[in-house]
Amino acid sequence: MTATSYVIPAPPQASLPVVGETSAYPVRRIWCVGRNYLEHIREMGNDERAPPFFFAKHADMLVADGASIPYPPLTKDLHHEVELVVAMKSGGLNIPAANALDHVYGYAVGIDLTRRDLQLASRKKERPWEIGKSFDYSAPCSAIQPAAKIGHPAKGRIWLTVNGKETQKGDLTELIWNVPEIIWQLSQQVKLAAGDIIMTGTPAGVSQLQPGDKIECGGDGIGTLKVNIGKPE
Repeated sequence: MTATSYVIPAPPQASLPVVGETSAYPVRRIWCVGRNYLEHIREMGNDERAPPFFFAKHADMLVADGASIPYPPLTKDLHHEVELVVAMKSGGLNIPAANALDHVYGYAVGIDLTRRDLQLASRKKERPWEIGKSFDYSAPCSAIQPAAKIGHPAKGRIWLTVNGKETQKGDLTELIWNVPEIIWQLSQQVKLAAGDIIMTGTPAGVSQLQPGDKIECGGDGIGTLKVNIGKPE
């Protein structure tokens, strides 16, 4: 259905900057991969034989580089999870892994902020993870590096520091499912499209955050991201 006017103000289009471009990348959906680095699976006490799975955040939960993020409500255990972010330029259903990279526009680095106490409580009750994963300001993300400029990174360091101390470090070679396999698997579940971004999982070293913490993260050849944790709203 197409509308030329609305009964309430239309929400703004979520977007991310693109390195070297004046135009932005419009974000349609945010998909996240759970359990895609072996050491993180082990540190969380999960079954390392179980396959990764997908959950979603809303596009308006994106946070730009340099932002101050209010400490979220309902939690006393906010965690960081640094991740490689894949930005799609096209999509479809049942995309073969061999063709998956043809649909990728570029890459960024992001943080899957998690209300860990709420996530674990939901898991124990076999309830969905949304309350722990999908909340305001929960998806900080750097500017996108076009694949036309940097290629398709399959190796390289990914890291995160809190107040200058490194807490997470890993390498893209440690992904259990690589980017083409992630796209192949996700496209069996949902029809992917231009504007979709995929957060590909986090390495070990997740830790608790407090108001006043300064976070910096990055990926080799992809870029860096800095955000601060502020007081609750």
